[in-house]
Amino acid sequence: MTRFIFITGGVVSSLGKGLASAALASVLQTRGFKVRLRKLDPYLNVDPGTMSPYQHGEVYVTDDGAETDLDLGHYERFTGVASRRSDNITTGRIYSNVIAKERRGDYLGATVQVIPHVTDAIKEFIKSDITDEDFVLCEIGGTVGDIESLPFLEAIRQLGNELGRERTMFVHLTLLPYIPSAGELKTKPTQHSVKELLSVGIQPDMLMCRSDREIPQGERRKIALFCNVREEAVIPALDVDTIYEVPISYHDQGLDEQVCKHFGLAEAPPPDLDRWRRIVERIRFPEGEVRIAVVGKYTSLLDSYKSLAEALHHGGIANNVRVRLDWIDSQIFESEDAVHHLEDVHGILVPGGFGERGASGKIEAVRFAREHKVPYFGICFGMQMAVIEAARNQAGLPNATSSEFGPCEEPVVGLMTEWTRGNQTVRRGNGDDLGGTMRLGAYECHLRDGSKVAEIYGHKVISERHRHRYEVNIDYMERLEATGLVFSGMSPDGVLPEIVERPDHPWFVGVQFHPELKSKPFDPHPLFTSFIKAAIAQSRLV
Repeated sequence: MTRFIFITGGVVSSLGKGLASAALASVLQTRGFKVRLRKLDPYLNVDPGTMSPYQHGEVYVTDDGAETDLDLGHYERFTGVASRRSDNITTGRIYSNVIAKERRGDYLGATVQVIPHVTDAIKEFIKSDITDEDFVLCEIGGTVGDIESLPFLEAIRQLGNELGRERTMFVHLTLLPYIPSAGELKTKPTQHSVKELLSVGIQPDMLMCRSDREIPQGERRKIALFCNVREEAVIPALDVDTIYEVPISYHDQGLDEQVCKHFGLAEAPPPDLDRWRRIVERIRFPEGEVRIAVVGKYTSLLDSYKSLAEALHHGGIANNVRVRLDWIDSQIFESEDAVHHLEDVHGILVPGGFGERGASGKIEAVRFAREHKVPYFGICFGMQMAVIEAARNQAGLPNATSSEFGPCEEPVVGLMTEWTRGNQTVRRGNGDDLGGTMRLGAYECHLRDGSKVAEIYGHKVISERHRHRYEVNIDYMERLEATGLVFSGMSPDGVLPEIVERPDHPWFVGVQFHPELKSKPFDPHPLFTSFIKAAIAQSRLV
């Protein structure tokens, strides 16, 4: 029997519902339960694929090619359960499906309304693609009181009635602000948030109260009284110095115990959190430190690179060092010397991105890494910039560039118009829609024997997740390899370059895919582990 836990948020946005959901799922997992996590987003975009990183943060890509919310990255990193297309829905997708059904005549001439048609579609999504999971945790995006989230709240209210209390639980995450002038925590915002939730027919079974300090028992008692929940179901969600301590902190506050009590699972085995304790220990007491420069174009909003930052820290955990990240706007290098910003770093990483802005700065960062023998890691756009740098400065192609930036003489990087996925040929054109038309999801890559990446992975064939529209032009491969740049990973048909490396460099690897999407604190991605190891060696030379 699958049980559903619905996580809502109130008072303010960005309280960490995704992290709370992931942490709770991970603790339930250590108790022996099988879990699945889902995100219901209230915005009208069909998916976040065409949204600016400044608006929405990173786009997290699943193996089956879905462009999803960044919270799905938290879900995977904390539980190791691979997310699927069926784990993220938006108002845009719901309405698109409902309207498509109406056009086909599926509603038999009925007047199509939010209730029951839209709410039925939401409930259908929540219950779909479930096998033998013990718990499905559904995070409702936005903040209670937002007009956009009302259909989702109504849908989960209906599900609560249909499935019964023994199969559903409502968890509400709120904020307890501390007012310095009064010298106390204030419970009134939480009371008002619960009142707002009650106005749509949902009585929370548990409150998780975010706070930057301990919550006195008297305040918890007051919250329980005014919000109509049991006192022990008012759970402090206290700030911690690393997100990987959150499962431990929540367990210590009795979160998983109260969940099990609600569902009548008091006899469930206790959680084994030793894995999380070992991770936290390594984070708090490292044996050294390395500095990595991340040269990107969205550095003013670090959620744009959420999975990337976590993967770098995972590489630090694997090597027992602290990873300090220097976030550098690539446009700086278009007017300043790269040396000033990069001379003291132990590794340089150029991440993915779109568009010409900042591209020349990224190329300068690549050039610095190559000439000064600093470990370099290029991801997606970062690999393409490494290839263009080699073409311009070593292969005698000063006009080499990407057709993404406009018509050009030497399109070393060009628009993909055709590729293979499984047994099917996928075709794209310049005039196609932007949303969902990239090369998305997991694809195989074949590694060259004796290459550095083959040594790092320990396999000849790997599978990694992609999100890109442009690809290195294989017609230039021979000229580029003459410069010392080796194409060490290719698509199974040998048409699409996936990995480049430099054997004459301490550590220089560019990949067309996004390895950060598969890294976890308890299972760091081998490329990030190797990159940080190279940075440690570099730190001893600086």
